[in-house]
Amino acid sequence: MAERRRSGLAVREFYSITELTREFDVSTRTLRFYEDEGLIHPVRRGRTRLYRPADRQLLRQILRGKRLGFSIAEIREIIQMYREPPGEVGQLKLMIRRIDEKREALRQKRRDLEDALGELDLAEDNCLERLAELGVST
Repeated sequence: MAERRRSGLAVREFYSITELTREFDVSTRTLRFYEDEGLIHPVRRGRTRLYRPADRQLLRQILRGKRLGFSIAEIREIIQMYREPPGEVGQLKLMIRRIDEKREALRQKRRDLEDALGELDLAEDNCLERLAELGVST
């Protein structure tokens, strides 16, 4: 792919779909999905998609957002916030709010799991106790 020089360092002008799928361990279908969702905008040369460094960075952010449990709509909102006023400050504040929401949702899930595990332990203890009453060993 083409490169240009900036401050003595070679900077990639474009990345192929194959290069990004390998680098980020995603399928071409995933990249096309993000394109269809309007999250990334590769340059088209015929049927070939060429991704700019900005697309590569967006892909990194999208995948990070997915790992953190954000929906595509939430990721789109965060990305859009960066592109429009209030810009990066607004994006960062929104990201902090969304992280807090995700963290609380995960904490609630953890509490729910602990409750469910406790209920299972109690049910098992009751079964074992009743089997012992019936004279059945386990």
